[in-house]
Amino acid sequence: MFEETEKLILEERQGEVLVIEPETQGDKKIFLESYGCAMNFSDSEVIASIMSKNGFSLTKNLDEADAVFINTCAIRDNAEQRVRARLKEFNILKKNKPAMLVGVLGCMAERLKQKFLEEERIVDIVAGPDSYRDLPRLVETAESGQRAVNVFLSREETYADISPVRLDENGVSAFITITRGCDNMCSFCVVPFTRGRERSRDPHSIVNEAKELLAKGYKEVTLLGQNVDSYKWLSPLSAGEESGVRQANFAQLLEMVALVSPELRVRFSTSHPKDITEEVVATMARYENICNYIHLPIQSGNSRILKLMNRTYDREWYLNRVKMIRNIIPDIGLSTDVIAGFCSETEEEHLDTLSVIDEVGFNYAYMFMYSERPGTAAAKNLIDDVPNETKGRRLAEIIEIQKKQSLKKNLLAIGRICKVLVEGTSKKSDTMLRGRNDENQMVVFPRGNFKTGDYVMVKIESCTSSTLIGKPIEN
Repeated sequence: MFEETEKLILEERQGEVLVIEPETQGDKKIFLESYGCAMNFSDSEVIASIMSKNGFSLTKNLDEADAVFINTCAIRDNAEQRVRARLKEFNILKKNKPAMLVGVLGCMAERLKQKFLEEERIVDIVAGPDSYRDLPRLVETAESGQRAVNVFLSREETYADISPVRLDENGVSAFITITRGCDNMCSFCVVPFTRGRERSRDPHSIVNEAKELLAKGYKEVTLLGQNVDSYKWLSPLSAGEESGVRQANFAQLLEMVALVSPELRVRFSTSHPKDITEEVVATMARYENICNYIHLPIQSGNSRILKLMNRTYDREWYLNRVKMIRNIIPDIGLSTDVIAGFCSETEEEHLDTLSVIDEVGFNYAYMFMYSERPGTAAAKNLIDDVPNETKGRRLAEIIEIQKKQSLKKNLLAIGRICKVLVEGTSKKSDTMLRGRNDENQMVVFPRGNFKTGDYVMVKIESCTSSTLIGKPIEN
């Protein structure tokens, strides 16, 4: 959730520095900065683990870094421009410290590949999302004076055997990546080209990672994937087994993680409307520690636009999925993604998006203007013909109607008692704590004697469109 109503548009945590002092200290120091989605932040934890095991430690001080790694996002042009602006800042630093290496990792590196070295002369290393195991070698190559590139996309890489260095300093919530890549080929999306084909991790490695996090004091895990509902793991028989194939779908995996401990909260993201099943929702309803919250991107409320987007569902299908979910879990928290001004979108079709937001009543939404991405089907086959001024106005209208829906949802919570996992101090006051309830709503309340990691029962007394405000009650 967001602290301010104006921030109902997703601020992608761009430029947030994720660093921690790992247990394994090395002579060389790396400054690691991550941009974009939760998957990128999870990948940075894998990168930190790989580098710490190869003689490197992470630093919060950019001036003392021997290497700077920037883990990038390519989902929109704005994200890439922020990276380029950051590289200009690194260039100033490198003039005074020429031996410092600069590495661009992740989706932007994968999209531009070798071309990136020509465009950004200060970059020494380019590595795609499936190349992180190769980073120590790439660093050695760059140290010898050569530029180093590895953008190979794998059909098998899941990093399942790597124990991530946890970079979220609150020590309460952690990501567990369960799938990598995407097979959906939405016409506007660059992810299948930057992260490759979809593949799923062994469920036993996922469960073991959840157990390790619980043992370290973590209270919540979020299972991550471009499309978690299409998770599917198949394993051939081991020697001596008689018949059949061991397998797991997402509902079964969700149950396995929930059974790790009733004290471990479980969330997941992201769901795709074409794949979410009654089995998944019924599993959520069966276990109290699986949060009653689903992020279900709609992108547009108009069926023609959805077809152009290659979303493989229409407006009616989406509304039926919402109905199914709420029939099983009436008090479910729902959020979504919305794109304003997709190719050829008319004013009437924009109104369809406004009406679906009003009809569904999302708790909140991540809302953007359409940004054409090179190499996608939309860039190749469609014309980005909606003027930026029109896109901006439509986005403002989407934000306004969603703001009203968010306030409406939060007002309904007044008088309720909810269980809140404390994530830290409120950003506005040191005397208040903040945390999320089961439906992923942000709750703030007086600090008292509570601390980060505690579960607190809170009675909601007031709200804004982004935050619930309450007071603790006796457990």
